[in-house]
Amino acid sequence: MAESREAEQESHQNESKTVLDINDIKKLIPHRYPFLFVDRVVELEPGNRIKAIKNLSVNEEFFNGHFPQHPVMPGVLIIEALAQSACILSKMSPGFEPEQGREYFLVGTTDVKWRRQVVPGDVLTLETQLVKKKRQLLIVKGTATVNGELAASAIINAAEAEV
Repeated sequence: MAESREAEQESHQNESKTVLDINDIKKLIPHRYPFLFVDRVVELEPGNRIKAIKNLSVNEEFFNGHFPQHPVMPGVLIIEALAQSACILSKMSPGFEPEQGREYFLVGTTDVKWRRQVVPGDVLTLETQLVKKKRQLLIVKGTATVNGELAASAIINAAEAEV
């Protein structure tokens, strides 16, 4: 029991650290409100993995229609949040970043699973790991959790395209 409590406290301490804040994130990826789903980065291993946070407020635009009486973050937006964290990781990882004048665009997903509803007040933890880059295709594995409980997971494919 004490080990579990210590692990939870260590996890909370790690999530309170900030490696990249929202201003840093906005310099790296083109997404903006209401479609920016990463608030801060708490862990970053360039070329390997990232851990990012999305704080969910009842004021998020998507909660107005999904669903007004029982607000739930749409599952596809959880996957988009994972993709945005992967984009940040790629931009911070030599050899994985897109070429000048290009961005990564989501082109496919596999092994997508949703396990838990994400609701206002939740803190969504986004963990993404680079799997490989093959020419202009980036493949990443991502998980989204709330308080350590799996909310969603997916293999995400993104391709470079001119912007």
